[in-house]
Amino acid sequence: MAKDIQGVGLGIASRFAGSEFARKFGLRKPAEKLAYAGTKKGFEVIGQMVAKKAAKKGDAQILLPEPSKHGLFDLTLSEEQQMIKDTVRSYAEEVVRGLAHDANEAMTLPDTFLQDIMDLGLNFFSVPESLGGAAQAYSPTTSAIIAEELAWGDFSLAYATLAPVAVANAIVKWGTDAQKEKYLPAYLAETPVQAAIAVQEPAALFNPAKLSTKAKKTKTGFEISGVKTLVPFGGNANMYLVAARYKRKNRLFLVPGDAPGLSWKAAPAMGLRAVATGTLTMEKAPLSSDALLGGKDFDYQTFIDLGQLHWCALAIGACQAALDHLIPYVNEREAFGEPISHRQSVAFMVANIGIELESMRLMVWRAAALAEMGKPFHREAYLAQLLCADKAMEIGTNAVQLLGGHGFTKEHPAERWYRDLRILACINGGMHL
Repeated sequence: MAKDIQGVGLGIASRFAGSEFARKFGLRKPAEKLAYAGTKKGFEVIGQMVAKKAAKKGDAQILLPEPSKHGLFDLTLSEEQQMIKDTVRSYAEEVVRGLAHDANEAMTLPDTFLQDIMDLGLNFFSVPESLGGAAQAYSPTTSAIIAEELAWGDFSLAYATLAPVAVANAIVKWGTDAQKEKYLPAYLAETPVQAAIAVQEPAALFNPAKLSTKAKKTKTGFEISGVKTLVPFGGNANMYLVAARYKRKNRLFLVPGDAPGLSWKAAPAMGLRAVATGTLTMEKAPLSSDALLGGKDFDYQTFIDLGQLHWCALAIGACQAALDHLIPYVNEREAFGEPISHRQSVAFMVANIGIELESMRLMVWRAAALAEMGKPFHREAYLAQLLCADKAMEIGTNAVQLLGGHGFTKEHPAERWYRDLRILACINGGMHL
């Protein structure tokens, strides 16, 4: 596995050497040397070089700059976005996909999975340059692309990869300077950060706007009580970003994984099995005075909308994987002396998957692009979530159906895609682009 990751690291460094990003910061020649060496530490070294370059510019704000405002609506990927898309797809194909079946069966992450992700250095792009990372701008569109390509390898492992990043993104967007300085350096350390956003509660027809988890002010900080479900990492998370009701408003609280009053109970779900989901119970858990994320500028609805778009992007990746698996299957599988794709009922079903998949992708990218431009996007995010929840389940069902008896077995991954995609109709937020 390490050898595969090293190969992916070589590809990343090669693509980076030819990018406009490398030219802008004068990193082309160093990156070419990294590509020649083929080291899986390439991204880490690149991140450090970028940080040194940024440091020469003088003191910078910890908050990432907002993208420039412009009126043109264009979903064409930039050179950097296309490079990222190709690189993440290579990693998903060469590493993630091969781990998916066993991780699902074992209901736990592969032993070195999170560490291998860290060694690739992708964590540097969750942290602003001013804190030693390599992130330059806030880009929900790029985040959606990464989520989609990772989920093409496996939905559950993609979620495990991006859950800690989601916490970092929320801290970068809304956290105070003190919170950024306290929590973000952990993403640049040698040990993987296991962090997750906890929004979902065990209630029928759960509405993220009506939280039963409550927080209140105390003499030393805060106190939080409530129950969250579908929480990943088997109770081993370093930190949870918990949604709770505080002073008649919905806010987020940074809750250490080892805080007193916390308990975790395994609750395996039909999907997302590799991330070992469970129930997190908080009983008057004491929190520090800086546990409340951000200040008056915090926007809970935007937080939920970005989370829904993230889940949609993961679903799109899994649906694309299903389509890519189905096309050669129906062309090679023969019945009555000809490929089953010659039957209109089969051909139309495959074509519809392609059509609905493109509509899902465009809806999500449109909402993400509006968010990136600083424009209102709640309506677009809501419509994207409705469409993706409906069509993802339809695509998952049809993938099983088209494979016939094979679709019901673990010989093909269709049954795993079906189970993972079901989460989209159940989850409310819990990720952050």
